[in-house]
Amino acid sequence: MAAIDTIVVGAGGRGLVYGRFAKAHPREMRVVGVAEPDIMRRERFLSEHNLTQTMVYHDWQSLLASGPKKASAIINCTMDRMHYESTMKMLDMGYDVLLEKPMAPLLGENLRLVRKAEETGRLLQICHVLRYTPFWQALRQVVQSGALGRIISVSHRENLVYYHMAHSFVRGNWRNEATSGPMILSKCCHDFDILLWILQKRVAYLQSFGSLIHFRPENAPAGATERCTDGCAVADSCKYEATKRYVRDGEGWPQNALSASPTAAARLEQLKTDWYGRCVYHCDNDVVDHQTVNMELEDGSTVTLVMNGQSDEECRTMRWDGTKATLYGKFSARGHEIRLHHHLSGKVEDVPVVARDSSGHGGGDYGIVRSFVNTLNGKPDDSVTTARESLESHLLAFAAEESRRDKTVIDMEEFRARHDN
Repeated sequence: MAAIDTIVVGAGGRGLVYGRFAKAHPREMRVVGVAEPDIMRRERFLSEHNLTQTMVYHDWQSLLASGPKKASAIINCTMDRMHYESTMKMLDMGYDVLLEKPMAPLLGENLRLVRKAEETGRLLQICHVLRYTPFWQALRQVVQSGALGRIISVSHRENLVYYHMAHSFVRGNWRNEATSGPMILSKCCHDFDILLWILQKRVAYLQSFGSLIHFRPENAPAGATERCTDGCAVADSCKYEATKRYVRDGEGWPQNALSASPTAAARLEQLKTDWYGRCVYHCDNDVVDHQTVNMELEDGSTVTLVMNGQSDEECRTMRWDGTKATLYGKFSARGHEIRLHHHLSGKVEDVPVVARDSSGHGGGDYGIVRSFVNTLNGKPDDSVTTARESLESHLLAFAAEESRRDKTVIDMEEFRARHDN
């Protein structure tokens, strides 16, 4: 199998992780170029992958304007609002593209990206990394084996730990729908995708509720300042106080999202002026901090998806009820659990989850890159997603947002037909 020459576009957190697959598995993939506007991230990538200066670009535009194809594939980790224009041009130039999720923050852009991939005959694969984790593959095997019987109902929770909520969706890049997209798309297209992949059934009807309750100016405690570095009177009692989370030496998330400099002093200085130093009650955020989506599938079974931004732990928890058994699961960096409770015998069975590597998202970060590489080498696996298949999870997110805003039940067949033009 030939190693795939790849250019990484966007060398932040996601691009850095996907690029490191090549360091761990050089016979499968080579990183031969990078496009990144931040000079420190760009230089770090150049050094890590021993790139030539001629293959280092300031942004995706300068890369694509520099001439004909310079690699077989691109891993596109630009910000959400850049996905559409950049990927359309990459596909037109003949690149196969692994695109960070979500595909695009506007519904029409998603449809046009799918059509462009199909028209050009290029692979456009979306980074739905959960499919490539041992946990979700084990859960899928249980469901498809028939051990649960016929699935009657599923309860699935995306428990977002409170400081991740504050970092990404209050202070950070995904805080405002106008510059990113709906939170249910940005955060939970993963979850829609994994549910569809396991259930292998389409959603017939959908209804959603949610709002921005907590992170609002009127909820700021007395004495709170506009920035955490302005001598806030309630700093000691605030779980969101910025210096607690970001001012530390070394690499690690989320402090490395603030600055590529590995020193606490540099990060403290940056907090005085950038987004992440702001009080969470005085930001320009408008995305929801909680949302529930209720779905009825084509066979009458039901699924509830809950996204919650006030969790004590970053994890996904779930309950699958079938006619033969009930499954309880937890997907967490602290440890995974899949447990079956068999109805007739009363037996409780633990399902082993065997880790394959130490990459992020429970092994899914390297798993998605390997799937992309294998597909380009003509060896697709049963987890691989085409852009057309990924579109369905995105349609559910957009339908959920329409339902939430308009307080309506969405007929998904009508919704799909309405937007397929």
